[in-house]
Amino acid sequence: MTVPLSQIEPFARGGNRVCYVHPDNPHCCVKVPRPDFTLQDRRRKKRFPGNVRSLASFDDNGQEASVVASLLRLHGESVHQHIYRCDGFVETDLGPGLMTELVRDADGRISVTLKQELWERGYPEATRRAVEALGDFWLEHLIPSRELLTHNIVVQKGVHGEIVRLVVIDGVGSPYLIPFDRLPKLVQRHKVARRVRRLHKRIRKFIRHCDSGHQPSRVGMLMHRGSSYPCAVGFGAHLCVLPSHKD
Repeated sequence: MTVPLSQIEPFARGGNRVCYVHPDNPHCCVKVPRPDFTLQDRRRKKRFPGNVRSLASFDDNGQEASVVASLLRLHGESVHQHIYRCDGFVETDLGPGLMTELVRDADGRISVTLKQELWERGYPEATRRAVEALGDFWLEHLIPSRELLTHNIVVQKGVHGEIVRLVVIDGVGSPYLIPFDRLPKLVQRHKVARRVRRLHKRIRKFIRHCDSGHQPSRVGMLMHRGSSYPCAVGFGAHLCVLPSHKD
């Protein structure tokens, strides 16, 4: 059965994929490749040696499904504390899609990205602790990933607005020519630690950018939150409201 997505408003749009709420399951996200940015286009943009990698290595859906399944076998269910669940592939009217966990807050709304959370609320101690916990998890489990970007991490909140967990929703997998699990453990740890350090540096830079009065790009800002509530994006005096969308 083909899942109809073409008449649905996506809730998020990334550099390579577009994300939809599954029409029959509000807790399922369907990720489909951007039709205007093919695997060949992505490879052409890379410099050597990235441009000699196989086309399959640029298939984010295939790569992430494989990596998440591998991490689940290696670490068990605990891996889903900070990495989304994958539920396999489905045919859609926009092409093949990957079904993943759609992280929602306790009030039922789709959880915002860390980028949006930082823009709206700054960087209080509770958020710092959540970021530290994510970094510790990444190092403890030696998770292979591309750069940890704030728009690829979502902030799930509980009944009282407290942060329950941070979940990485994109970028899991090895960006290297040599498979990550074939590298010596010392090298793996070095690479993962560098990813974590860069995340902290990226957050500090973003906060300085916000404090200086600059408004961030729309990348990582939800287009809607799966409800009739407006999606507010603001930080201090810099407040804008994205258009609200009905379910």
